[in-house]
Amino acid sequence: MIRGFIRVALCTLALGLALPGQAQESATLGRIKKTNTVNIGVRDSSVPFSFLDENKQPVGYSIDLCVRIVESIRAELKLPKLQVNFVPVSSSTRIPAVKEGKIDLECGSTTNTRSRQQDVAFAYTTFVAGIKMVARKSANIKGIEDLAGKTVVLTKGTTAEGIINTINTERRLGIKVIQSPDHAQSFQAVEQDRAAAFVMDDVLLYGLIAKSKKPGDFEVVGKYLSIEPYGIMMQKGDPGFERLVNNALVNMFNNGQAKQIYERWFNSRHMKMPMSHNLREALHTPNTHPAWP
Repeated sequence: MIRGFIRVALCTLALGLALPGQAQESATLGRIKKTNTVNIGVRDSSVPFSFLDENKQPVGYSIDLCVRIVESIRAELKLPKLQVNFVPVSSSTRIPAVKEGKIDLECGSTTNTRSRQQDVAFAYTTFVAGIKMVARKSANIKGIEDLAGKTVVLTKGTTAEGIINTINTERRLGIKVIQSPDHAQSFQAVEQDRAAAFVMDDVLLYGLIAKSKKPGDFEVVGKYLSIEPYGIMMQKGDPGFERLVNNALVNMFNNGQAKQIYERWFNSRHMKMPMSHNLREALHTPNTHPAWP
């Protein structure tokens, strides 16, 4: 009990809980109140975080978290009829959309990196992934060295770009890199044998395999090339809005909602991925630590 009390107290101190009147100081909350709308950036194929279902509606782990954050915004602004507007974004348009105020929350599968922290603010980590690669089982690819002289596909605007380029240069592997605008098209390049492997966050690769027509033909292989903490993006320089979003997340971490949402999307009949130690730690001790390396 004492440990739990200390944990809650530390989270409260870290958050710097908003005092009355702080909502009015937030430019984002002011814009939301004026328009009676929260603009949420969503992806079309970041399974199971943010993707379109059979009815072309945004669904996923990140979407569920953001819907509950919107509930906190409704309560804070006393706007029971607050509307949600889903705005499609891609790997290359998501950060500009946040910076330009086109979206208030980016609810996809975005890695928190030091370079991105220069442009946007990240909420507390909601998932921890790692970069690996997907290939056909018949290709017998087991590690990055097996890609020497082969073609690799990457999704434009992802952290995998820099990692593969660095490895390719340092190890002189002669890998040819092609790019696609989204994850679905990148995976399709492997399906159509236009690329030997697709390098991306492991959880996204598992999701793409699960949705493919022949999931038994593909496998996620190799050692982790990086550790990727995911976070919801917001405009930089709005501490009042950050506090509100992080308060909502901490409540979900503490009351079990976050775990329930995780189980729905990662431990269902479609995917069997128990919560990792890294994610359990992130939910136990909320933080905004960037990716490694």
